[in-house]
Amino acid sequence: MKPAGVLRRVSDFSELSRGHWLRELLRQGEGPSHVQASPDGQHLLVLQKNRPPPLPQVVAFQRHGSGGAELERNWQQPQPALVGLLFLQSSGTLGSSTLALVWEHGRTEVWRFVVAVGWQLLQTLELCQGARARIVSVCSQGASLVWCEERPPLDAPSDMSKCAFRFCVCTRALEVGEQGVRLGTLRIVLHNSPEYQVLASPQHVFLVPATAGFAATSKFLLIWHPEKAKLTITAPSAGFIRSKVLRSSSESDFRKLLLGSVGLLSGLAPLDIHTSAVSNSGGLLLVSTKGAVNVVEPDGTQRHIFDLEGGPLAQESPVQLKTFGSILACVLAGVLYLVDQNSGRLIEKKILSMKEVHFLESPGEEDSIQLLTQTGIYSFSFSRPEDSSRPEPCLVEMVFEEACKYYQRRSLSSSKLTVEKLKKGGVFQAPVALAAILQHSLHQKQKPTQSLQDTYAKLLGTMSLELQSYMSLELLKTCVVCAPESEVESYCEELVEQEVSRVLHSDMDKDNLAYLNSVFASFPKAAWKATRSCLQLQQNGDGLLVARATPEVWKKVLGGPQQEEVGQNGVVPLFELICTSFLRFKPKWLPSFVELTQQYVSISWAYSSKEGPEGRVPLYKRALGVLARKNKRSEADDEMELELLLCSKRPKAVLQALHLLIRLKRWQRVVEVAEKFSKLSPLLNKEIFTTLLAEFAQHRELDPYLETLWPLCPAELTASDILTMVLQHLPRSQEDPAPFSNEGNQLTVGLLKPLLQRVVQRPRVQDEMYSDALQSPTFPPPTPPREHRIPSKAAADDAPQPPMARTSSPSALVQGEAV
Repeated sequence: MKPAGVLRRVSDFSELSRGHWLRELLRQGEGPSHVQASPDGQHLLVLQKNRPPPLPQVVAFQRHGSGGAELERNWQQPQPALVGLLFLQSSGTLGSSTLALVWEHGRTEVWRFVVAVGWQLLQTLELCQGARARIVSVCSQGASLVWCEERPPLDAPSDMSKCAFRFCVCTRALEVGEQGVRLGTLRIVLHNSPEYQVLASPQHVFLVPATAGFAATSKFLLIWHPEKAKLTITAPSAGFIRSKVLRSSSESDFRKLLLGSVGLLSGLAPLDIHTSAVSNSGGLLLVSTKGAVNVVEPDGTQRHIFDLEGGPLAQESPVQLKTFGSILACVLAGVLYLVDQNSGRLIEKKILSMKEVHFLESPGEEDSIQLLTQTGIYSFSFSRPEDSSRPEPCLVEMVFEEACKYYQRRSLSSSKLTVEKLKKGGVFQAPVALAAILQHSLHQKQKPTQSLQDTYAKLLGTMSLELQSYMSLELLKTCVVCAPESEVESYCEELVEQEVSRVLHSDMDKDNLAYLNSVFASFPKAAWKATRSCLQLQQNGDGLLVARATPEVWKKVLGGPQQEEVGQNGVVPLFELICTSFLRFKPKWLPSFVELTQQYVSISWAYSSKEGPEGRVPLYKRALGVLARKNKRSEADDEMELELLLCSKRPKAVLQALHLLIRLKRWQRVVEVAEKFSKLSPLLNKEIFTTLLAEFAQHRELDPYLETLWPLCPAELTASDILTMVLQHLPRSQEDPAPFSNEGNQLTVGLLKPLLQRVVQRPRVQDEMYSDALQSPTFPPPTPPREHRIPSKAAADDAPQPPMARTSSPSALVQGEAV
């Protein structure tokens, strides 16, 4: 059951030092342009644009009490516009707050509030270095300021729209301490870029393209990670695209940043952003013009949260966003929406009678939301009914919601199907029957058994095992919640194992795959144990990896939704998830697992079947893709890459591994691989031998292994073929070599002599083909012995007599025998 919300007024402005002024300001037609509370909730900051010069345009005052001077700032029209009001981190005394006022031309005023003293101007700074620079957006990220500024070139055309890449993103450290303000050196994050709006989260900075920006660059977002000096490119329509570490100033060029992704970015749909804001968890909240609310995480993945009602949104229709704990609050057209960010479920929808509403900070009160209106400050808190702990109504509601999605996808009608229509319509009986069965089963322990219809009773008997499994799962979840810390880990492992097993035995669609991704990300160790248990992975007595999973489970592991079907939104196929677990917890088993999966592929799917995994991307390549996504590369990863290439036993992979070993100069392993895999096919044997013969001609590293290499020579190679290949790969020297050089790295005939003798002395292939025929004593072969039969006299008299008797064989005629 949804928690009920209670709206109550907590202040009528009477305790505020500027209460009467704020009330009158809010009652005016336009109202303030911006109202902001300090992070500690002790101060209110009001920005009023389009005010006459004598009246203050920026006012900061305390919410509780009136000790100390207030902050009032106004300016004349020739002065550049104010672009930022930022509360900064400070290392001052307790109860002090620091505020920065940033103007368009870069001038910044730093103010500090001290208890019993009030607001004082600490210092005036200049952020920009160029006189023509103009700041368009600014934010505070940690102890630094980040802004996007316009830098028009000296020879800029009169039409500035033709010079779209005239902006740059800069940052400077701004530390406020007891001794004053210290401004760090200017650092350019991105230059030659289009205009961006910068929004800061605690650990990242989001770069959102301006609405009037260049069309080709308004298809993606940028995320800057200050600690890693990394920029991430992401797009709501495609998810994560790529990341790049900016090691030098040349790599900070916007156009060079996009060189590796131009083809992919050109095919993306333009961004549809009506409103953007940063959540308290560090994600970027985006509201589209269609009313869809999404969140972009710092890693570039996107998740849909909720759809606002009312159809397409006009640009003049403001949408206010604010997060309070796990609750997202949206105000649109006088309607307050409260949505659970994790599940996307609408908690409360309330119509407000206030004309203008502003969200305020409420530190320490995550279960309440504070609103500033013209009649006072209101608090919206949640109160749960006494029977809210009962899971039945919520479960039944989920049944109808899932049924709505199912029937809506298959409906030809354009009208939207709702839960109320589904309950009252009477057309769809399946969700009604399932809801009745669930209510009946879940109430049995609390109330007397209720009667069910006959059809429902039969269905209940069919579903009894599923319901028992569900009840045991719910009981296990309760144990996880109520268990002490020492037992939580074991309960979580059991819960994850049940969930992974349940998903592997159901349809592996995109939703289930996304759910498994979240399980593996949240409980990696438990998911690894669950995978081993479901696939029954273990080593036999010979040390080989074996699995005893059913063919149906293997098909789920290998034949589920692939990467091109799930998109690039951070969700990876199940095979890649399992390979990631192997790399993390048991990397030595990964090549054996890939080899094992290839065996099951050959059994479960026909050769080159497009439905099977081998009809798309080979499994060893998918495992190599998982290995390539590791952040840090080590020597063990190179060895793992070799094992994955060799375990596939594919000719191209074997040759790739051979070239990798040659590049690493691991000659002993090169010879071992050549000797082992030359037996697979004559064609692969020829490729391996010619590769090693070319290396033999260039250096003397393979000389100790010649006795092993020469027997690998293919039968069809002649002495002239070998000499031709050797001459083609001899190293070129700038000077003519001396006839008798003292250097020991030159190729000599003596080194080739054993191979040439071996080739010359062995019989040719054509001779072996006709050796049997050439060794025959006579040609053509002799006549086989004849069998003489004496017919009976009666049969001889009755049988017609031919004019000439037949010969027994053609050879008989040749030899002149008569019958």
